[in-house]
Amino acid sequence: MSAGLRILAAGPGVTVQDAGRRGYLRYGVTAAGPMDEWSFRIANRAAGAREGAAALEISVGGIEATAQGAPLRLALVGGEFNARLDGVALPTACVFSLHPGDRLVVRAGPRGAWAYLAFGGALALPSTLGSLSMHARSGLGGTGVRAGDVLPLADAQPGPSHPLALRGAPPSSAPIRAIPGPQDDYFDVAALAAFFDSAWTVAARSDRMAYALTGPRIAHAKGFNIVSDGVAFGAIQIAGERQPLVLMADRAPTGGYPKIANVVAADLGRLAQMRPGETVRFRRASVAEAVAALRVAHEAVAAGAHPSAALSMDALLNANLISGVTRG
Repeated sequence: MSAGLRILAAGPGVTVQDAGRRGYLRYGVTAAGPMDEWSFRIANRAAGAREGAAALEISVGGIEATAQGAPLRLALVGGEFNARLDGVALPTACVFSLHPGDRLVVRAGPRGAWAYLAFGGALALPSTLGSLSMHARSGLGGTGVRAGDVLPLADAQPGPSHPLALRGAPPSSAPIRAIPGPQDDYFDVAALAAFFDSAWTVAARSDRMAYALTGPRIAHAKGFNIVSDGVAFGAIQIAGERQPLVLMADRAPTGGYPKIANVVAADLGRLAQMRPGETVRFRRASVAEAVAALRVAHEAVAAGAHPSAALSMDALLNANLISGVTRG
């Protein structure tokens, strides 16, 4: 029997995601990929998978699973989910072994919307346009993970004898940084101030395509229709209902509403981890600040720390920066 992960139960919104379906935007095909890129990358790194390898993206509905055919090395990183292995609690972020007959249960915990289960090995599934990522609205790349599915693994690796805790994302109440534009000229000074000074609530209809926010109505100075142009992950549209829509991993390739701002890449994971009902604030950022924050985030991942954690000497000393040992 070949190695794999057998799904015993799965809530809605559990999908396979890799780094995304790149190079097809001009054909109207969105990249998809993980909602929280930083947790996804830390999970893959901890599991010993290649950069961008496919992992399981787990929503608040959770999963139950067991190993099939061989012991599996797994890494779990993301929001503060509650995970148990045969009834024993696992650290919020960790690397562990799952043996045939063991029962892994992952459920929503006190915070966070997404967790990533990465594999020591590679998911041996057929790709669509070069990617295993599922686009939820269209079903491109699959229809989600369900009870009874077996996710086959090539080159499955055994994990540690005991679960090893990882440096996860600490709670943060800091505002989400956003760069005004590219259509901030469609809003007057008062509207821009209202956007950056207000508290927004994540609406229940939020999903992988967009996070809908509720709060004060943002007036348009030039109307709410523009010639459709390309949109990025984190673009914040203000449509006719005058409420922000933050475009997420499954966004459409183009949009015809003015974008008041764009969330900086380093903060996208923190925004993605917010659940409906939570409050979010935005802070105006510059391009230079966004670039510097992105550089710090990449350095944190390389050091084995979550970008939301401060990159300090303690973090570096506590990280495993050695990929192997050679003998001369």
